[in-house]
Amino acid sequence: MSTGIEWTDETWNPVVGCTRVSPGCQHCYAERMAKRLSKNPSTPQYAGTVDDNGRWTGQVNLVESALLKPLSWRKPRMVFVNSMSDLFHESVPDEYIDKVFAVMAQAHHHTYQVLTKRPERITEWAAGAHLRMTRCFRNFHDYTESVGPWPLPNVWLGTSAENQATLDERLPHLLATPAAVRFLSLEPLLGPIDVRGRLDGIDWVIVGGESGPGAQPMHPDWVRSIRDACVEAEVAFFFKQWGEWLPQSVANSERAARYAAWDAARDAAMVNQYKKQTRLLFDVLNGRVDIVKRAQRKLATPDAK
Repeated sequence: MSTGIEWTDETWNPVVGCTRVSPGCQHCYAERMAKRLSKNPSTPQYAGTVDDNGRWTGQVNLVESALLKPLSWRKPRMVFVNSMSDLFHESVPDEYIDKVFAVMAQAHHHTYQVLTKRPERITEWAAGAHLRMTRCFRNFHDYTESVGPWPLPNVWLGTSAENQATLDERLPHLLATPAAVRFLSLEPLLGPIDVRGRLDGIDWVIVGGESGPGAQPMHPDWVRSIRDACVEAEVAFFFKQWGEWLPQSVANSERAARYAAWDAARDAAMVNQYKKQTRLLFDVLNGRVDIVKRAQRKLATPDAK
């Protein structure tokens, strides 16, 4: 399914349903979506996953009909695995996780991002996983060859952390697990996290604020500290969003940016024989906005007579 999540291209949900495990789950976007989807006759897989108040019930449904979906996608894409659940939830059997990884091995033209709040289970599952996945691979296609190299080169493993305590608990498990790429999602960021000197073995860090009703604000200094640590460690850094709350300086800058975009659109409409492009360069972390108007003035080609 196409998605608005900025750091991926597609979501794939062979499992739906979850359980709250830490403060970062308090305003879970997936829980809110599941409440709506559970009432939709076209998405019966969400039945029973949330209660009447829209809270996860702990029921996890295995969506067998979605299992082979990546095999039908011809164009390579970045795929977020289980945006509506956690693949390593305690209710998901090892044998089903094996099947999911076997599909990822077979549809190897895609890159998969597996994000979990339960990285301790990854280390347990990974023992003997290569052999089990090979069996699944052969069952799918009656092949005799191995599933391929391990860890799978097209699978990224990540864990989420919202504060220092959850990072301290989960990071060691992620680092203990073989992976082609390891990443951290520090979203929603609910407090300062010190990652200095702890990014060895991490390839990518995502940071974002909390969104939705009741969301807590994120202090800009928390973000800057993580960004600076990533720069120092030469680890890729991705700032996803401020969330429900914006620093005043950023809000003012975004307002100015919108006005500039409106002016550019008005100018383009008035002078229809020119092609005008407006580009916005916005540094959210430093609260600066530079509006660069690039007018590539090209005289319209007259219609042939």
